[in-house]
Amino acid sequence: MITKYGLSTFYITLLVALIIIASGIFVGNNILKYILIIAGIVLALFTINFFRDPERVTPNKNAAVFSPADGKVIIVKDIEDKRFINGKAKQISIFMSPLDVHVNRIPISGKVDYLRYIKGEYLVAFYEKADERNERSEIGITSQWGKVLFTQVAGTIARRIVYNLSEGDSVTAGKRFGMIKFGSRSDVIVGDDWNLKVKLGDRVTAGETILFEKGNDD
Repeated sequence: MITKYGLSTFYITLLVALIIIASGIFVGNNILKYILIIAGIVLALFTINFFRDPERVTPNKNAAVFSPADGKVIIVKDIEDKRFINGKAKQISIFMSPLDVHVNRIPISGKVDYLRYIKGEYLVAFYEKADERNERSEIGITSQWGKVLFTQVAGTIARRIVYNLSEGDSVTAGKRFGMIKFGSRSDVIVGDDWNLKVKLGDRVTAGETILFEKGNDD
């Protein structure tokens, strides 16, 4: 399944790949022929892989914050958040490589009470301060278990953030809400009373991996 959030980019990139392959077929030079055909096939396969949108099953679990993105946990730290949590908080940052699924999912059920888009720079997404300096969206959800703030952060390659949320929306954990095209990062920030369930270096899956829980500190 190909994500609806990237269909136009998907079709354009796939068309370019087919043009490269077709050009290779009609080139007289055998070496150049094989280079173009292989390059076109690689581009086509990469495009199909990047815009894939596999089904996910979100566990039926209360008082849990699920990962909004596929990728690797690159930052785990305590912070002071003044944007939405308004106090001591815990932050997890997830880096999405170009090979990861880039469709983003809602981390917790509740109501969107904070939504902000910030234009910024395009530093590498794994740079710690990328969440402060890069182009990004910031989304805050108020749930019955507390507030959760999460972000979509653009990187050096990823320069297109897509989301279909508005303030006041009621949302459900695990549902798709957007994507970041071509490599990026997502941060999740919760209050200090949540229990951390992952560690630095862990691989996480959007809509399935639990990042934080309440009332189960094992």
